[in-house]
Amino acid sequence: MNADGFTMHSRDQTAHNIDAIARLFPGSVVETRDKGGAVRRAIDFDALRQELSDHIVEGPQERYHLNWPGKRAASFVASAPTTQTLRPMRHASVDFDTTRNLFVEGDNLEALKILQESYLGKVKLIYIDPPYNTGNDFVYSDDFSQSTESYLERTGQRASTGERLKANLESNGRFHSDWLSMMYPRLKLARNLLREDGVIFMSINDAEFENLKHLGNEVFGAGNFVGTMVWAAGRKNDSRFISASHEYIICFARDLTGLRERAIDWKVRKRGLDAIYKTAISQVRLHDGDFEAASAGLRKWYSSLPDGDESKRNKHYSRVDARGVYFPGDISWPNGGGPRFEVLHPKTGRPVRIPTGGWRLQQDAMATYLREDRIHFGPDETTVPTIKRYLQDTEMEVAYSVFYQDGRAATKRLRELLGAAVFDFPKDETVLQTLVDMTTADDDIVMDFFAGSGSMAHAVMAANASDRGRRRFVLVQLDETVDPRSGAAKAGFSHIAEISRERIRRAADEIRGKSDLGDADFGFRALRVGSSNFVDVLTTADELDQATLLGLAASIHEDRSDEDLLFQVLLEWGVDPTLPLEREQIDGQTIMSVDGGALLACFSERLTEAVVLEMARRQPLRAVVKDAGFVTDAARINAEQVFAELAPGTRLRAL
Repeated sequence: MNADGFTMHSRDQTAHNIDAIARLFPGSVVETRDKGGAVRRAIDFDALRQELSDHIVEGPQERYHLNWPGKRAASFVASAPTTQTLRPMRHASVDFDTTRNLFVEGDNLEALKILQESYLGKVKLIYIDPPYNTGNDFVYSDDFSQSTESYLERTGQRASTGERLKANLESNGRFHSDWLSMMYPRLKLARNLLREDGVIFMSINDAEFENLKHLGNEVFGAGNFVGTMVWAAGRKNDSRFISASHEYIICFARDLTGLRERAIDWKVRKRGLDAIYKTAISQVRLHDGDFEAASAGLRKWYSSLPDGDESKRNKHYSRVDARGVYFPGDISWPNGGGPRFEVLHPKTGRPVRIPTGGWRLQQDAMATYLREDRIHFGPDETTVPTIKRYLQDTEMEVAYSVFYQDGRAATKRLRELLGAAVFDFPKDETVLQTLVDMTTADDDIVMDFFAGSGSMAHAVMAANASDRGRRRFVLVQLDETVDPRSGAAKAGFSHIAEISRERIRRAADEIRGKSDLGDADFGFRALRVGSSNFVDVLTTADELDQATLLGLAASIHEDRSDEDLLFQVLLEWGVDPTLPLEREQIDGQTIMSVDGGALLACFSERLTEAVVLEMARRQPLRAVVKDAGFVTDAARINAEQVFAELAPGTRLRAL
């Protein structure tokens, strides 16, 4: 580069190409050393081949990266297609037709694959609390030692066989490998769903912290590592050596450079503020508006608090006036050289001392501050005044990497909410709300595909209630059977997904009961992972036309409803499965309208001319019918002509 800042050579195309590949496939970029010993970035072509391959790629094992037995198979699993779909559970939903929230019951690996097109690049925040690798309660559904054919059979792409869940015992010799193989494909799929400004937070304990951090580096790119938060949840007495009273929350961004370029920062509200405000108000009332006495009472209250109290951290905000709680801040010009002019003391009428560095404020600004009573004076003119810094103006701050939240509190609140002890160690919804508050706003989408007791849905609804946001949640939870001897079983729950849904319902009622939130969305559309609605059909939605699907009506499973068919079509087309849904009757037949008529569907076994004409007249973007609904070939041809004439832009498909 010369003195003018221009490079004296052409662009390093190799480095540019590596940058481009790193953005698409960060796990394929590794560190190497050249002959001079300098560390450089290079492409792991075996890893890149695996990203672009539909089979397991063999290659050398020795390089600087995270490796474990079964990694190649796990990477293949992420890319392997699925014929599973999502089937609606109207009876388990709340506000099924109108809600924009989604709850998926079933294997999250399959769910993430099914949701790829609908949520690709749309999720602002992903939070997961994956199974901690304790060796006792870790269950997973992925057997990476089996062949491709066995995998296809196990996932329903062939005849369903074999067990679904398996304990990960430390004695099996693949203790860490099996856990990594479970996480790897799920994180690869999750990355695809994040927006360019999206982030993922992952809770974990000591057992797999290092592995999850390395895995995150590979999947999201080491350059997108944001940081690790340490959650101190209270002392435990179950250890002989070190009492592990903490866990970690690892954070990666989809594109950290992009976040910095957008000047995005994450702020959270300081803890303990409400107690300070409450005390200040009570002291003002106690002293009949005497602000000096109220300030002395506030300082005395601070002194009475134990060390570590959330409010005590703000004890410098020790004075009160009519505007609120404040602390007297420095009024001098930084590093000297500020303006110098007379300011009269309000009681003595004499000029006060001018700070050594001059006033921080220009004379006109000082006049405004004086008029608004935002300058704090000493007892007389011999004291330099200060600026009143109000607590209400500085409530937000960057989150600390280490924080304390008693883990027992969340368990107690959930027990009170559900009326029984149905879930061990639920995640604290107030901590999750902090993550939601600091990274999302408006109608951002938040996802949790290890939903557990449903804490994240609770947190999203609470965040919306707090700031009138319209955030949406997508939760996925395996229908893992509860222990028949557990409190959950005694309370009538058969699996964890049921607990999660009930928690969301009750949390919604509780939040709604505390304030008037108008038309806020407290519902969720429940879907479950299930086999395809079609028998031995491997086509995609774009192939669902008359030429390829003629006569396939007989291939639709007999037990499938019209809504089953509709949601499979939505998902295969990549349409949001939470778009509003309406039903109406036309000529005695049911028409389903999605998103205000953008998509129309009628799966009647006997389509009438009136139905075809009305659907075409509304000019939807897409229209779906059953091929078997046409009584004759002539009726089918006539329908195509009607749409061509009245709705030439409509994509008409027949199942």
